[in-house]
Amino acid sequence: MVFGHRQLVAVRRPLILALETAGVYGSVAVVDADRCLAEETWASGRTHSQGLLAAVDRLLRELDLGAADLAAVAVSQGPGSFTGLRIGLATAKGLAMAAGIPVLGVPTLDALAWQTTPTSLLVCPLLDARKGEVFTARYRWQPDSAQLRRVSDYQALPPEALAASLAEPVLLLGDGLVAYRQLLATALGDLATMVPLATVFPRASVVGWLGQRQLAAGETLDPAAGPLYVRPSEAEVNLGRSPAPGR
Repeated sequence: MVFGHRQLVAVRRPLILALETAGVYGSVAVVDADRCLAEETWASGRTHSQGLLAAVDRLLRELDLGAADLAAVAVSQGPGSFTGLRIGLATAKGLAMAAGIPVLGVPTLDALAWQTTPTSLLVCPLLDARKGEVFTARYRWQPDSAQLRRVSDYQALPPEALAASLAEPVLLLGDGLVAYRQLLATALGDLATMVPLATVFPRASVVGWLGQRQLAAGETLDPAAGPLYVRPSEAEVNLGRSPAPGR
């Protein structure tokens, strides 16, 4: 069985270790260019301080992989839980530094949007930003290429403002629907199609797959880069200043 794993790894390079810690679910995966070799997801709240490294170790052991087998570490860069993002990014940087491989930063909303199937609907992933807001962006599937294109900035705004800005049929998904499903359903009526939360939450395997695209394009993360917060963190609000460049 161990020999079989090694044969599979030898054929399926490059391998990406992917981490997702932006929300209430933690997720770790190993992917190659074509598929997910293994993935583990668990509900851990928003800190992920316990269980992340153990999950990484467990997954690599199950696949009989070591640091030398990995080409890069991909991490969900945000927006999302400030604490979860910092833990995920710090873990990714530490693992990558120890292995001598690059880090790939994947926007969380991109990963969530890519979990949909091609549709003519506007795709609008929602992450609960707390404080009466959602993190969101808008995407369209390109019918000629089956590629997904982001057509708006990343935003943090009240769900009422989001609903008021939508004037066409839209596919809504993500944990922002837990708190605001009824509000959005009432405001949007027949325009809204909502994906059940249990079927779609940010997954490390998609983070890894998008990381593969970045790696192929040479788009590695600057070692000094921080999370993609979209709005100021609590500490920055308390200090009365804006986010640092790149956030």
